[in-house]
Amino acid sequence: MSFPKKGKFFPKDNGYTGNGRHEPNNWFAAEIASTLKRSLGDSRAGAKIVASWTGANEKTVKNWFAGRYGPSGEHLVALARHSDEVLGMFLAMAGREELMVAVKLAAAEQAIEELLVAVRRLTADDEPDATEASPDGADFTVRQ
Repeated sequence: MSFPKKGKFFPKDNGYTGNGRHEPNNWFAAEIASTLKRSLGDSRAGAKIVASWTGANEKTVKNWFAGRYGPSGEHLVALARHSDEVLGMFLAMAGREELMVAVKLAAAEQAIEELLVAVRRLTADDEPDATEASPDGADFTVRQ
């Protein structure tokens, strides 16, 4: 018995479709699509935002949202720069989830710093002038 003239490939082993073509492994594109939809929604506005982040054509970005294709390396870097969800998905795909903890910790530190600045502004605005005294003569100044 001989193999058919189309080749020696078996469909279940390597994705051969029987028509001379191989089906691409789209797990990367599917992950990108689900992450983009989760973070930006499945709308035209989301595609426009991603196109502005990456500099890619809007039709290309729509293909990313549909899961037909994944972004190239440069576009993936731009997406990760603008979206923490894409960065987290990329790190998870690379098996480096522990690095996401460092990213979240840095974001928490920044949020705490911003909160402290806001509290300090509030306390600075509430301090009475030296000329103003409380009616009963008590001293309510904040000391550091």
